[in-house]
Amino acid sequence: MITFSRSTLEYESIKQDLLSYAVSYAGRQRIEELAPMTEKRAIERAIAETAEALALYGKGASVPLPSLEGIELVVSLLGTGYLFTEQDLMAVQTFLHSCGQLKKYMTSKGELAWRIGVYANELQDLPSLQQEILRCIRFGVITDEASRELEKTRKKIGIVKERIQKRLQSVMARHASILQENLVSVRGGRYVIPVKKDYYKQVNGRMLDQSTSGQTVFIEPQEVAALQGELELLLGEEAREEAKILGYLAGLVEREAADLMRNIEITGTYDFIFAKAKYAAAIGGTAVQLSDTGYTVIRGAKHPKLLQTMVPLDMAIGADYRTLIITGPNTGGKTVVLKTFGLLSLMVQSGLLVPVAQDSRFAVYQGIRAVIGDGQNLEQSLSTFSAQIGALVQILKEAGPATLVLIDELAAGTDPGEGIALSIAILEEFARKGATVMVTTHFNELKTFASRAEGFENARMEFDAETLRPLYRLTIGQSGRSYAIEIARKLGMSGGVIERSQHIVSRQQSADDSGGGGLRWDEIVPAKVAPSPSPAMAAARSGRTPGGSGGKRAGAAAETEREESGRGGEEVDGASGEAGAAAAGGAGEATGDATRDAMAGAVPPSRRFEVGDAVLVTSIGKIGIVVEPSDRWGMVMVQVQKQKIKINHKRLKPYLKSESLYPEDYDLDIVFDSKENRKKRKLMGKRHVEGLVIIKKPGEEEAGSGERKANPRK
Repeated sequence: MITFSRSTLEYESIKQDLLSYAVSYAGRQRIEELAPMTEKRAIERAIAETAEALALYGKGASVPLPSLEGIELVVSLLGTGYLFTEQDLMAVQTFLHSCGQLKKYMTSKGELAWRIGVYANELQDLPSLQQEILRCIRFGVITDEASRELEKTRKKIGIVKERIQKRLQSVMARHASILQENLVSVRGGRYVIPVKKDYYKQVNGRMLDQSTSGQTVFIEPQEVAALQGELELLLGEEAREEAKILGYLAGLVEREAADLMRNIEITGTYDFIFAKAKYAAAIGGTAVQLSDTGYTVIRGAKHPKLLQTMVPLDMAIGADYRTLIITGPNTGGKTVVLKTFGLLSLMVQSGLLVPVAQDSRFAVYQGIRAVIGDGQNLEQSLSTFSAQIGALVQILKEAGPATLVLIDELAAGTDPGEGIALSIAILEEFARKGATVMVTTHFNELKTFASRAEGFENARMEFDAETLRPLYRLTIGQSGRSYAIEIARKLGMSGGVIERSQHIVSRQQSADDSGGGGLRWDEIVPAKVAPSPSPAMAAARSGRTPGGSGGKRAGAAAETEREESGRGGEEVDGASGEAGAAAAGGAGEATGDATRDAMAGAVPPSRRFEVGDAVLVTSIGKIGIVVEPSDRWGMVMVQVQKQKIKINHKRLKPYLKSESLYPEDYDLDIVFDSKENRKKRKLMGKRHVEGLVIIKKPGEEEAGSGERKANPRK
C-alpha cells in the first residue's frame, strides 16, 4: 500500500476520527501506526476482535481501561537511574491496580469475549510492588513507617519545632507593643517575628527580611537561633532518608520493568480495539466476510463521511469480470463509487467494521491504488493527463492478480481518439496482469469495448431524465449516458447551442444505427457563422465589387453557396465545410472568373463517380452505391445499407463500375427508391392523380430522382 492512495481515498481522515475514541497514549499510538494488512488470517482476527468489543460496548458495559496518566514518563526513564518522585510511584501503583481490575472484568465475560479476553491473561498486577509503594507512600507523601531511621529523625524534628515555638511565643509576649502582627512567619526556612521598622533594634536578633513597603522588619530572635540550626541539620537527615526510600522503591519498579511494559502494551491494545468498536457504533459498522477468490460483493454500502446523504451502494466485482467500466452524468456519483469501494476495502483490511449489509464479502488485495483527481502540478509542469499517465505507468509496473486499481476519467485530458485507444490498451494490460479495475469514463467507445471484451462489464449511475437529477444508484450490466446536453439546458445554455448539439448527436446515432461504425467528428459540417465581413466580402455579398461585372458573378456565386448550404446542410461533412470556407474566402477576396472557379471547387477526374458505381467508404469501411455524382463541393450522395449520406469524394475509393453491376438501361430506382414510390412515380408519369404525393425521407434529395438508368449510352 502506498501513502498517496490512502490519502486520495481519505483513509488518513478516518484514522483521525478513530483517534478521538482512544483514551490513552498507547492506544493513540496504535491507531497512528494502523495500516491495511494483506494476510487474510490477521485481517479476520482483527475484524472478529473489533466485533467482539462492539458487542460488549453495545451492552452498555463500562470497560475499566487502566489509566496511563504519568506512566509514559516513568517508562521513558526506566533504566536511566532516575530517582522517581512520590507522584511517579503512585502513578505506577494506580496503573497496576487498574490492570488487576481489567483482568477480573475480562475473565468475568467468559465466552462473550474469548478472543480479546486472552490478552488480559497476560496482565500482571504485581501485588507485592503495589503493597510496598502503599506502605511507603500515602497521599503523595512518604510515610513515617517507610523506615525506622526516618521515623526517629522525624520525631526529633517534631521536638525541636515545639521548643522553637515556645521560645518565639515568649519573645513575642515581651515585645508585643512593637510587633506589626502577632504571628510567626518563615523566611529562608527559618522562623521570624514581624517588628515595626522604627523599633526593630529593640529586639535582640538578626534581621532576615523586610516587607515590600519597608514598614515591617522580620527578625530571627537570638533565643531561637541555635534551635533553628539544629532543625536544619535534622531536616537534612530527613531528606537523605527519604531519598533512600525513593531509591529503594525505584529499584523495585526497575525489576518489574518487563511486566510493566507488557501491561502498557496490552492496555494500548484494549484501548485500540475498543476505540475501533466505538467508531463502528458511530458509523453503523458491520463485520464482513473475506473472499478467497478475489470476489467482492457489497450490499447497502455507504461512505463513512456521507452516512446521512449517500444512497446505499450495491455492487460486485471479481467473479465473471474483473474490470468494471462506470458511466453516467457528471455529478452522478461515479467518483463517489470509486472512493467508497476503495476506502471500505482499506478499512476492512485494517480490521475495521464498515457501514455495509451483513451479507457483504470483500476480497483481500495486496495493493490498492487510486488515480482520482487532476494531479496537476505547476512546478513540475504536469497537466491533468500527464499526472494521470505518470501514475498509471508506475501502477502498471506493480500491478498483479491481487491489485485493485481505481481510475477516475481515464485519459480524459487529451485528444478523444487517442485517449480512447490509450484507455483500451491500458485496460487490456491491467486485464492481462489479472488486476481488478474500476474506471469511470464518458467515452462511448469504452462502453462498447466493455460489452464485447471478456472479463469486462459495464455499469451506470442512474439518472432521472425527467427531473435531470442524479439518483446515485449503480446498475451493473448497463452503460449510462452523460446527459450533458440536458444538464447544459437546465443550467441555462442558449437554445442555439443546445439545438446544434442535438443535431450533431442525432447524426452520430443515425450513423451508429446504419452499422457504419459511427459518425467521424471530421465529417461534421461546421455550422454557418456570420463573422464581421471585410469590405471585399461585403461587396461580394451585395453583387458589387470595384471590378464591376466580375463583382456580380462573385455575388451570384456567394448566393448559390447559401442556397446549397440551406438545402443540403444536414448531409455534407467536414470536408465540405472546409471547401465552403475556402469558397467563401475566395468570394470575399477574388473577382471575376477566379472567384467563380474558387466557388466551383473542381473535382479531379480520378475522383468522378457515376450513378450506380460501387465505392468503398473509407471512413466507415463499408461498400455503398453512388446515388448522385459529385457536386461542385466534391460531395457524392452514396447509399450505404439503405441510408443515403453525402460523403466527400476524397473519402471514396472506386470498387466496381456500374457497367459491371447492372445490365444496360437497368432502372436504378429499384435500388434507390421504395416499391411504393416507384409505383406512384410511374402512375404520375401517365396522368395527373389528385392527392397523390411522393414523400421523401429526411436526407433524400429531389435532384436525381425519377428514372435513373445504369450506364446510359446516348
